[in-house]
Amino acid sequence: MIRIGTRGSALALAQARIVADALGVPSELCAIATAGDRSGRPLQELGDGVFVTAIEETLRRREIDIAVHSLKDLPTAEPDDLVIAAVPAREDARDVIVTRDRQGLGGLRAGHRVGTSSPRRDAFLRALVPGVECAAIRGNVDTRLRKVRDGEFDATVLAAAGLRRLGIAFADAEAMPLDTWPPAPGQGALAVQMRSDHPLLARVREALDDAPTRAAVEVEREVLRLAGATCAVALGVYARSADGVIVAHAALATDDGITRAEAAGRVPGDVARALVASLGALARA
Repeated sequence: MIRIGTRGSALALAQARIVADALGVPSELCAIATAGDRSGRPLQELGDGVFVTAIEETLRRREIDIAVHSLKDLPTAEPDDLVIAAVPAREDARDVIVTRDRQGLGGLRAGHRVGTSSPRRDAFLRALVPGVECAAIRGNVDTRLRKVRDGEFDATVLAAAGLRRLGIAFADAEAMPLDTWPPAPGQGALAVQMRSDHPLLARVREALDDAPTRAAVEVEREVLRLAGATCAVALGVYARSADGVIVAHAALATDDGITRAEAAGRVPGDVARALVASLGALARA
């Protein structure tokens, strides 16, 4: 019996079931409360790793065999005793703007109040819709959608991957194009984490790892690390890999506006460094 650790939200459990089904062996899902789940404070105040630290400690105590995370929640600094054993094929990486009238970006106007706790989404929205107001929002997907329906917010921004995994439909017009609105590094991808000495590590990697997805998210996570390695950076990055070639683009929002960059190559680290150099955010590596 493989014990799979995850957060207890409906989305986290759905993601863990995806991994369990792909493994095809008897498994047990273990819901673990994290600091981010227990606190209502803004995520920027809680710091990086708020949704993963408790799960990682449970993994270290050998109470679970596998941890399933949303890859974008994992800090870029990886511990020596734990490894990302597999990155399964990625789901839709786009952001979706959900308004009460379901008109997407076209339904937003100056003065509208949008619920988002992401500096990236905040900055991109204000650049595209001058005068829009962004305010912090917490809660699971259903809670955020309810807050829009009830009029607390005029809109919110959600990951398409989460909506798809929960079976919540959205129109393609509500989703933002990846080339103009790149997502958070790793968005739409899952990370299957294990102890580095686990005897089943190689088997799990062989069963679950998707090489093109891993190469793409390695670029994105390295860009984030070079640019400061924090969720407070208003940075969007998206990479795709095909036939060994990685094509990536990024957008960084600052007080001077949004700077965009593109790069391509075969080595993830090289592509990431080229992107960050173009963005002018290189340093601290």
